[in-house]
Amino acid sequence: MAAIYDHAMGYISKHAPTIAEQLVISNATTTKEALYGDLNLSALNWFERLWANYYIYMGNAILATGVMSFLLHEIVYFGRCIPWLIIDEIPFFHKWKLQPNKKITPAQIWKCTKVVLLTHFTCEAPLIWLFHPICCYFGMATYEVPFSPIWLMAAQIAFFFVFEDMFHYWAHRGLHWGPLYKHIHKLHHEFSAPIGLAAEYAHPLEVMILAQGTISGPFLYCLFRNDLHILTVYIWVTLRLFQAVDAHSGYDFPWSLRHFLPFWAGADHHDFHHMAFVNCYSTSFRWWDYSLGTDAKYHAYKDRVAKAKASERKAVQERELEQVEKDGQEAERRVESYGKAKKL
Repeated sequence: MAAIYDHAMGYISKHAPTIAEQLVISNATTTKEALYGDLNLSALNWFERLWANYYIYMGNAILATGVMSFLLHEIVYFGRCIPWLIIDEIPFFHKWKLQPNKKITPAQIWKCTKVVLLTHFTCEAPLIWLFHPICCYFGMATYEVPFSPIWLMAAQIAFFFVFEDMFHYWAHRGLHWGPLYKHIHKLHHEFSAPIGLAAEYAHPLEVMILAQGTISGPFLYCLFRNDLHILTVYIWVTLRLFQAVDAHSGYDFPWSLRHFLPFWAGADHHDFHHMAFVNCYSTSFRWWDYSLGTDAKYHAYKDRVAKAKASERKAVQERELEQVEKDGQEAERRVESYGKAKKL
């Protein structure tokens, strides 16, 4: 490993000396003195000591943050996706499946995995790596300890959720415009019955666009306040990944969050979007769709199913699902044909 590092550093030093300066690894004593000075680490709690010792061990704050950020994303994303794949193989849970007549094949799962890994390493890795120095420039803490108080972290995360939801709603609606849908967003809609793994199954440009909603909240916050710690951002990203994966899971359990928070979107909301193509553009919350009427078809579908007799409800739901998907396919064709009439 040391030889690989030395070779890589030699190449970077030759072609990008400024970057090379930021990747120099120092010994533990030098790192501790540079990062923590006279701070009494033994007075901190165990997690704060663990955090400081990690940065001391790595010997370079930028490298340590970049590695931790990327590993966090990969572990949380796939750690949340895999249980949904297992659940889909257990018949007991199928009664809560939103589109029970659809089954994802191993070939689709493998294709999805390859695309997700490709975008993670080619699109998201650079974004994750650049996030740290940019946020630090605006005053975000990374290696520093102690951490922010819990109440402050909760308030910051609440702001990030609200901001991301607003950004996602309008960016998502924009991606349904003819040229943008046909050349970018269509890949994500290959799954009319999504699975958790498909949360980040998307065109690289879509990944870049929608990622701005996740990272711009912290950027914007840092412009006005200098009390944001990257640990808060890590908790935010973890919750955001959980939300995105769960929204694509295809399951609506009685214990799903939307049954306790009526304004929470959840899989029930987003699954309809994949099926109907239009409606339900929001990510975390329902209020943008509700306020602007872009959930009318969703509510109409729900009402028709709810009004059916109990003995007929399953059959009615199956007919409704079939009709909703048929209408969605027609809506998609109209969007894809945007501009063709002008060319004829």
